[in-house]
Amino acid sequence: MFGPITIPFGAKMLFNTVTLKPGVTFEEVEIAVGELCAVVKGTYGGEKGGFIAGQVFKFSGFVSTEGSLSASRTADYHYVIVTYWRSFDAHERSHADDVFKKKFAKLTTMCSETKELGYDMLWQGTAGGH
Repeated sequence: MFGPITIPFGAKMLFNTVTLKPGVTFEEVEIAVGELCAVVKGTYGGEKGGFIAGQVFKFSGFVSTEGSLSASRTADYHYVIVTYWRSFDAHERSHADDVFKKKFAKLTTMCSETKELGYDMLWQGTAGGH
């Protein structure tokens, strides 16, 4: 569950920002996110549905001075859910699933905004050049 992942070249990446409502803690959202991840992994993993791997990140509060063009140095506290799929169609089928919809509805009650954007992989590499 917490091991390294390998992403095949050409995978589709979905980047989902989940902004919490004021007063909602990460601990409250963590269970709902875990349930969503378990449904996707168990039902749509591998050849069954096109899910390759995923990662969940919590915003640390760090905003890079060197890498940010905006004068603003603030950001809402949020999670980022990054998932990798064989196709965007496979992703959409998984999210149309009734079990997924029920779990996602629970999460959205604690959020002020969620936004999921899809990306095509153009490059990948490691520090060692492998």
